[in-house]
Amino acid sequence: MAAMALMMAGTMCACTEKSPYPGFQKTQNGLYYQFFEKNEGAQPQNGELLEVALSCVVNDTSIVIPAVQNVMQLVESQFAGDFFEGLGMMHKGDSASFIVNIDSTYKYLLGRPQLPEGYTSTDVMRFNVRLNDFYPESEYAKHLAVKVKKDAEKHIAKMKEDHAEETAVAAQQLADYLAKNNITVEPTQSGLYYVMTQEGNGEKPEVGQIVKVHYTGKLLDGTVFDSSVERGEPISIPIGVGQVIPGWDEGIMMMSKGEKGVLYIPYYLAYGDRQAGDKIVPFSNLVFEVELIDFETAK
Repeated sequence: MAAMALMMAGTMCACTEKSPYPGFQKTQNGLYYQFFEKNEGAQPQNGELLEVALSCVVNDTSIVIPAVQNVMQLVESQFAGDFFEGLGMMHKGDSASFIVNIDSTYKYLLGRPQLPEGYTSTDVMRFNVRLNDFYPESEYAKHLAVKVKKDAEKHIAKMKEDHAEETAVAAQQLADYLAKNNITVEPTQSGLYYVMTQEGNGEKPEVGQIVKVHYTGKLLDGTVFDSSVERGEPISIPIGVGQVIPGWDEGIMMMSKGEKGVLYIPYYLAYGDRQAGDKIVPFSNLVFEVELIDFETAK
């Protein structure tokens, strides 16, 4: 999450005085704003998370913040005419520019009491922002999971396209392994195979929860490359939010507390075309013996 926090907007209205910036209006608090896209509907509230695309420039030439996608939280205003005041006026899908006081912005929002060398108080600092979405903080994990899944699907599709020959070889290797070991379960839509070996209590983890898992990871030839069982210490990780390989995010969430099973993971749901440690070469299909010991809500 970004270090800068966002504020909740106060009452907004355009002042009657002429703006020194063509096309911009001014709020009562001194924020200059110009909307390029203006929608209707709900507006973000204090404490909610906002998905934004933003950039910041000084005098339209010096880049302070390059164009980035970020998630920020709406909090109290830091100073009169704060840039983030403008976000309180926005709706989902809106895009706008905000001209702010450069001294106050550097001091209160960027944490620098003095302007950088070459900047003066008369320089024009402008933020460009698009509000893509906003939602309560409690829903952050779910929204992150959707984004992680979409990004993974795009990456996998591109990897398969760029490495068609290697993908075909890996697919045949996995098919031969499954046939040799009499594994006849149907794959999930993504291509993951899962075989339960011990039932759990039926309670499954949700996106963002911290799961405690014991595992042993193997290559198709039986080589063990990692094992929490051998170390005698299970791992605890947030699930469904991209902190582990896609095959784990999907597979562990299929399990219930106390359940044991085996994940047969095609290379593109594992480490893809990357080397991982000494034993996992690019395009490696993996086998994980896993036990979902417990899970709890992330703090």
